[in-house]
Formats: sequence, C-alpha cells, structure tokens
Amino acid sequence: MKKLLFITLILVIFISCTDEEDDDNLYPDIDFRQEMRDFVIGISEYGKASNSNFIIIPQNGIEIVTTNGEEDGPVNTAYANAIDGHGQEDLFYGYDNDDIATPFEDNAYLRAFLNKSKNAGNTILVTDYCSTQSKMGDSYIQNKLAGYVPFAADQRELNNIPNYPTRIFEENVSIITSLSKVKNFLYLINPENYSTKAAFISAVTATNYDLLIMDLFFHDETEFTATEITQLKNKANGGKRLVVSYMSIGEAEDYRYYWQSGWAANNPSWLDSENPDWDGNFKVKYWESEWQNIIYGSQDSYLQKILDANFDGVYLDIIEAFEFYE
Repeated sequence: MKKLLFITLILVIFISCTDEEDDDNLYPDIDFRQEMRDFVIGISEYGKASNSNFIIIPQNGIEIVTTNGEEDGPVNTAYANAIDGHGQEDLFYGYDNDDIATPFEDNAYLRAFLNKSKNAGNTILVTDYCSTQSKMGDSYIQNKLAGYVPFAADQRELNNIPNYPTRIFEENVSIITSLSKVKNFLYLINPENYSTKAAFISAVTATNYDLLIMDLFFHDETEFTATEITQLKNKANGGKRLVVSYMSIGEAEDYRYYWQSGWAANNPSWLDSENPDWDGNFKVKYWESEWQNIIYGSQDSYLQKILDANFDGVYLDIIEAFEFYE
C-alpha cells in the first residue's frame, strides 16, 4: 500500500511539473518586453508623424527602460528616445495599500529605473495614492526632492480634484508648451462625479494645473471634441496647460467603442482572460497585429481619435502586461 501511494505521489509530481513546463513555454519565441517596447515605439512614431510635439508617456512597467530589465542595465536607447516621460503609480504611497507608505526596498527598486529614464531626458510623473493630508504633503516633498513631478490622489478611482493642497503644488501662470516644463498635474480619468461635459470642463478650467490626464470619452460614451479639449487647455489664471489622453494598450476594455458583442462567445485570437481585479478588462496578446491595429495605424484607430480631438499626447497604461505573459 505504501509503495502504491509513493508511486502515485511521484506521478502527480511529474504531471504537475510537466504542466508547469508547458505553461512556461506557451510562447517560447516571444520576447515579451521587447514586444512591448516595439508597440510603444510604433505608437510614438505614428503620433509624432502627425504632430512632432505629440507627447508619449507610458505608465508603470518601468523595467523595460533598460535593455536587460535590470536596475544596473544599460538604457534601451530606442525606447527612451521614443517617449517623453514615464508615469509611475505608488512610488511613495499606495504600493501595498492606499495611504500607506511604500516599503523602502520597493521604492528604491522603482527609483533606480525611473532615474535611468530621467537621466535620459524624460520627465517622471508620479501618482501616489494617499488621503491623509500630512502624507499627501510628504508625497509632494519626497517627489520634489527626487526630481519628479507629483500628484497625490486621494481617490484610487481618479474621479475627483483633490481639495488638498488648497494651493496647487508649484502653481504658476506659465504657458506650458512641453512636458519638461510641467511642474504639477491632475490625473482625472473618471468623470463619474460630473453630470455633463460642461460641468467637467468648468471644474478643470477653474484650476491651474500644468497638465491634465483625462479620458477621450465622457462616461465611456461620448468623445470630447477638439473644441472642448482646446477649452480644457486654459488655466484659471490665464496660463495654458497640456492635455493628454489616457489609453490602455495592455488590456482591452468591454466598455470601449471598439468592443464587439460577439467576442463574448467567440474571442479573437489576441483576446485573453478577464482581469480578476477589474471587471470588463481583458488581457490581450499585445504583440498581435489585430490588437495593435485597433490602437494605432489607421484613420479608425484609437490613437487617431485622440489626435483628431486635439490632445497634446497620450498616456499609455498596462505597460506591465509583459509580466502577465512572463
């Protein structure tokens, strides 16, 4: 009996290990990090061909800034030159839980990569998630000392304009013409608290942020027009801001214009499993041409809609999708 149990256990271990090996080799010939770099570079080339000043900002996934993905590795020049900045969430607050300081080792790890990008000439935008005023203030100070542009978001949903600080960090009357001139920003991609476009525009134009990161769509349905985006570029104090559109490239969202109802029953080859943490968001094989064609490259693409709406740039999310496939 003991011998039979032992043999059974060996077989279970063998089968499990074989399954794990199979899972690890689903895409043996794909360099997931380079595929993401190439995807971002393609988006950049398309956007800048239309507008040479068009801004490209990938969020998170900072490891691909180095060629080997290591903190002490060489900067991937083609990638660093294709972008204008990096967005990083949870650098000083929010990494494990909102309103909790990010562990030192995680902060140091991310900063090593962020500084590689910064030293290559890119602007670093940091969104910390904290709601206690003392922690929000500390976030601004720590980011300033590090040479980064900060935004302390008191709502993870990014659906409001924070009341603190009462005077925007490093508020100014400048006319902002490039990302390198930005001293502060507002990350407001969820307009659920605004009943109309007019209310959203009124709330934003009553502020003096140098940069606004928002969504192309209002309530996931109606696109903002070029005229409305031009309005949003006005600061209350007479200065001008940049306005950049959010766009997820590492996941597909079932509330976007491109989503087809038939996909639920018969997924296209590039559409993968649903993100368990975000309903309606689905992993994508971002290296496949059908998905990339939705994002950029034609007059019907998502990026072209952003360009047509007179945005100054694009804020690319789910760059870290390479981790899912690795």
